[in-house]
Order: sequence, then structure tokens, then C-alpha cells
Amino acid sequence: MENRYSGKPKRKRFWLYGLVIFVILQVVFAMYYDQEPDFFDVKLNAENRAAKHGHEPVTGFITTAAFMEVVDVMLDKPGGYMSNDVMPPFVLMDNMPNWEFGVLVQVRDLARVMRNDISRSQSQSSEDLDLAEADPKFHYDNGSWVLPRTESEYRKGQEHFHQYLTHLADTTDPEAQFYARTDNLVTWLNLVEKRLGALSQKLSASVGQDRINTDSGGDEVATTSTYKPSELRVQTPWMEIDDNFYEARGATWALIHFMKAMEHDFKPVLEKKNALVSMRQIVRELEAAQDTIWTPMILNGSGFGFFANHSLVMASYISRANAGVIDLRQLLEDG
Repeated sequence: MENRYSGKPKRKRFWLYGLVIFVILQVVFAMYYDQEPDFFDVKLNAENRAAKHGHEPVTGFITTAAFMEVVDVMLDKPGGYMSNDVMPPFVLMDNMPNWEFGVLVQVRDLARVMRNDISRSQSQSSEDLDLAEADPKFHYDNGSWVLPRTESEYRKGQEHFHQYLTHLADTTDPEAQFYARTDNLVTWLNLVEKRLGALSQKLSASVGQDRINTDSGGDEVATTSTYKPSELRVQTPWMEIDDNFYEARGATWALIHFMKAMEHDFKPVLEKKNALVSMRQIVRELEAAQDTIWTPMILNGSGFGFFANHSLVMASYISRANAGVIDLRQLLEDG
């Protein structure tokens, strides 16, 4: 009897050791893949793309190249695109998928503005065919892991952006255009303003707030479809606090590159309005939101409590950047 069962404890230890090693490896991989990508130089990126494909660095080239690089980083960073992964360790990770979603929202906004405004001369003009094909690809479900997979749709959008960039750089092809006009920049800034405002509100709600309902403020005859009380209790669920934080990190990372790229392509417009310093100050505030996090988790202390509240710190930087966007937009709109 002793010989018959003597091997079982060894087999149990083997599976136990194997399980421990597997868990340790998953933790190590998760820590490695959870690192946020570094910044890239938008001007150098454009120069490299131009040299690689023999393109001319025309107006709009830096912004379009920055857009493509941001998408490439989102898809090809260590671990690849994680929002639709269903295998460990990715299925257990939520920081990077939320970071990806923050980037994706900015990608979608810029793709839509480039299709509807920046590439068109007037409201009666035809839209660019490549941008018209690319735009809906980036609005595909960000979490689809069955056919078609999310990555394949986004890469198709990238291919159309590459075609647009090729036509844009061809000085003999007048069809593809990038109109660096004041009204086009203002249109994009309007979207950025709303996105930053929404992120700031979600981050500020990490500690819970009683807010006055200002939805219809400034219009005494405004109505709403359903009743909302005059005071609202707004608080982010505990499990969503780090989700909102990393979504904001991804959004600000993408915006930094788009802002820097547009500073080059819209430089004459910004110089005419003496607005270059305003654009650079916005970038400075967004860069502050990308500072290194020195704790292993996102802390959620009370506003003036003993522990830090990372969401409120992030909300502060984003609110300052949003105020700068509002000022810049108003400056550009003033004749």
C-alpha cells in the first residue's frame, strides 16, 4: 500500500510548484506589459516617414504622421492591443486597456475632424475618399476579439491614412489636401474642450461631490427630455477610479502629440494670432499629467486627507489644460 500511493504527494507538489511558477510569471508579464509607452518626437517621426517613403513634408504631413504613429503605438506596444484580449495575464489587466481607450477617443475625434473639416475646402466640397473609408474603421468596437478582430479594423484604417498621406505628399495630386485654417483648428479644439471637461468631471468625482445642476444654465426657456433634480450627488464607483485615471493618462498622452504636431502645421495661423505660447502652455499642462506614478496603485484619499488622491491631481492638470484650450479657441475665434 505504501508503494502504491507514494507517488501522489510528489505529483501534488509538482502541480503546486507549477501553479506558483505560472502565477509568478503572469505577475511579471503583467507588470512589464502595464508600462505606458514613451513620448516620440513628432517632427522626427514625420521626417523618418517622409524619408522612408520618399514623401514631401508638405502642410499637414506632421499631424497626419503623428496620428499614424499614435495608432501604431496603441496597436504595437509591448503586449500589443489588450482591450480585446481574453487570455491571461491580459484579461486580468485593466489599466492598459483603459489607457488604450483614452488614446482611441482622441484618435476617433481627430479622424472625424480630418474627414469632415481639415481635408475639405468648404461645406459643399467632396470628402477625401481615403479618410471617408478610414474614419468608420476607428469607430469599430474596441473590445471585439472574434472576426473581425478590433486590431484588423484599426489597421485597415491605418492603411487608408497611409494612402491619404501618400496623396497629400504628392505635389502633382491636388485632390488630397490639408487645410490649415483657423476654423478647422477651432473645430478640433471644440472637441478637445469637451473631452477634457468630461475627464476632469469624472476624475473629480472620485471623492464624491454634491453638485448644482447647471445643465440648462444661461437659458431660461431651456427644457430637458427627463427631469433632473437641482442638486446631484456624483461619486465614481470604487472599482472605476483607476479606470478613469488611466483613461485620462491615455487621452492626455495622445493629445500631447497631436497638439505638438498641429503647432507645426498650423504655425502661420497661431503666429498671426500670437497664440503659439498658448498652445505650448496647454502642452505643458498635459505633460504634467504624464508624470511618473511613484506608488504601486492609484490612491483615492479624501480631498484634504492624510493620503494622496491621484485622481484629483490629474483633474487639476486637465482642468488647467482645458482652461487653456478654451482661451486659445476664443483667441482664434476673435477677429
